[in-house]
Amino acid sequence: MAILITGGAGYVGSHAVHALAACGYKLAVVDNLSTGFRAAVPEDVHFYEGDIRDRVFLDGVFAAEPVEGVIHFAASSQVGESMVHPLRYYDNNLGGTRVLLESMLAHGVKTIVFSSSAAVYGEPQQVPIRETDPTNPTNCYGETKLAMERMMHWAEAAHGLRYVALRYFNACGARMEGGIGEAHDPETHLIPLILQVANGQRPQIAVFGTDYPTPDGTCVRDYVHVDDLAQAHRLALEYLLHGGKSQCINLGSGSGFSVREMIDAVRRITGHAIPVSEQPRRAGDPAVLVASIEKAAAVLGWQPQCSDLEQVIASAWAWHRTHPNGYRE
Repeated sequence: MAILITGGAGYVGSHAVHALAACGYKLAVVDNLSTGFRAAVPEDVHFYEGDIRDRVFLDGVFAAEPVEGVIHFAASSQVGESMVHPLRYYDNNLGGTRVLLESMLAHGVKTIVFSSSAAVYGEPQQVPIRETDPTNPTNCYGETKLAMERMMHWAEAAHGLRYVALRYFNACGARMEGGIGEAHDPETHLIPLILQVANGQRPQIAVFGTDYPTPDGTCVRDYVHVDDLAQAHRLALEYLLHGGKSQCINLGSGSGFSVREMIDAVRRITGHAIPVSEQPRRAGDPAVLVASIEKAAAVLGWQPQCSDLEQVIASAWAWHRTHPNGYRE
């Protein structure tokens, strides 16, 4: 039997592919390579280039592979872009998920681990954020992720689908064993942006807002290493394959670091001065976002192993220093 991974050539998806392959799973990866990279997927993994909105294509994959479970990463994921092109996000994220679920059910596959997001919560009412807290997305990206979760909920009610939606906070770092890492164009994530300054690819890092109600006035976020995320997806898959019930589960480190703390850590690790440009707040940026990870521990037996701040940045720096242009050398 095989595990189908959609979006397996992307950042978190490719790390999950490597983690599951190392555990002996037979895998099939589907990716349209719009933002992913074929080089991020091991050569011996069955790879299908195509779009999950194409039902004929997906049915062909399910016919060719003895799939027993799906891990679903394939989605557009840029918050800013989602606000400019909301219909594109609904088409790709919801449309793709609908076709995937239809094809799964048509082929008798009823187990799926879903890459969701902390963006489903919006402005938090308390910190740390728990899975039972209100979900009120403040951007279109978060809205589509929440709608994808609800789609799975109703597919369970009607067809017996079982799912785990993993709501993760700030994915970061690169594979500890090397070889793959983060490569977005354009880049929007804080750590790679700071490292681009260290790499001489940008003159300074912009800090948006210095007057938040936090110890140093800058936003605080929860950073979780991508290898830890990969292991959580494996544990969620095994939980479902052993009969576990549907769940929504946070993934984070359980602690937060401010923007200034992240910049200072990059300075220490890289030995580079990181010039800063202070800018006004961005609309919709909460002051503090930190996950409660108690449920992940209780349900999946998951604890972050690589999310020490020094480890996170060192792994990311090792990747970006040797791959300044990502996979496009």
